[in-house]
Amino acid sequence: MAVDKKDIEDVAEALGKKFDEFKEKNDKRIDGLEAEKGKLSGQVDTLNEKLSELDELKSGLEKELLALKRPDGTGSKAASEHKTAFMQFVRKGIDNGLGDLQAKALQIGNEADGGYAVPEELDRNIIELLKDTSPMRQVCNQITVGSPDYKRLVSLGGAGSGWVGETDARPATGTPTLGQISAFMGELYANPQATQTSLDDIFFNAEGWLGEEVSREFSEKEGSAFTSGNGLNKPKGYLAYEMTLENDKIRAFGKLQKLISGVAGGLTADNLIDLIHSLKAGYRANARFMMSNLTVAYVRKLKDERGDYIWQPGLTLGQPSTLLSYGVTENEDMPDRAADANAVSFGDYKRGYTIVDRIGTRVLRDPYTNKPNVGFYTTKRVGGMLVDSQAIKVLALSAE
Repeated sequence: MAVDKKDIEDVAEALGKKFDEFKEKNDKRIDGLEAEKGKLSGQVDTLNEKLSELDELKSGLEKELLALKRPDGTGSKAASEHKTAFMQFVRKGIDNGLGDLQAKALQIGNEADGGYAVPEELDRNIIELLKDTSPMRQVCNQITVGSPDYKRLVSLGGAGSGWVGETDARPATGTPTLGQISAFMGELYANPQATQTSLDDIFFNAEGWLGEEVSREFSEKEGSAFTSGNGLNKPKGYLAYEMTLENDKIRAFGKLQKLISGVAGGLTADNLIDLIHSLKAGYRANARFMMSNLTVAYVRKLKDERGDYIWQPGLTLGQPSTLLSYGVTENEDMPDRAADANAVSFGDYKRGYTIVDRIGTRVLRDPYTNKPNVGFYTTKRVGGMLVDSQAIKVLALSAE
């Protein structure tokens, strides 16, 4: 069934009504008698869960509506021939001429360990599916490279500047200090299985099945790595970089500034306001919060000094729910609210963190290992790196 604006408007209306009910119950819970608080807490938690469901449903419907408007890609003749041959390989294991067609379409050949590169259209669809399911891909910068590694230069400052009179001599300026940073790369693999009977069925969408299975497996591993991966044969997550209490004026490049909540295992509205303003104004224009769903449920109950709820639902098409007027990305790979946890971050992730995809997802067909199933050992090289350590700030909850 096609999604239209009316569907989204209905969900938004339900979201608004449910939020009003949530506020009423939560206010009673806060102000109520001790005997009533237990019962009201359960009602508030139930409403909180419903708000999350409606908010997620509205976002999902908006994505579907956007996808319906997205134009279909039109590939070259070489790309079309490559796709046809590749799907023949997937269904039947026939690879006659596939290597040559792949080389024409993608300008790459077979690798020594075997397997074939998926067609460009399928590779692009896998990336799009990853964007839909990976919170980090939704907000971070993404680039595609043809080499197995990626390096870039960053300015560490040091260029001299100053004031001079109209006729004064112009002193030579200092040379800016440049540093080279490298993406932490690793190879992802997945091995989805299908029966040969399914592959022989002309009504079985083998292309869609392979793309969705691979994307689901990849996104689960990627999300954790981009958030907190240690950089060993995998991307280094932004939470794995060194953190310090030092501000931007004195903190060394490559270290993130963290703030401490001052509340054992908890946080307040003032903590979140301080977190926002620890970020320079130039970064705040495109900044957003990132936290787990359980932390979102907690901050949804918080009020500012005027008694207003700091979380507000998005009630119109294209308007997301906000926290202190900024968007919120729910990332289940973020630590949940607990003592000493880096539970909340805020920043411009597109400027702060870069995801690097090496072009070419590769597939090795294996009909032997797990008979009667056919395995599709699929690999993809991907990396990640912090590129601007002033663009993201972290709120750490105080220890007990």
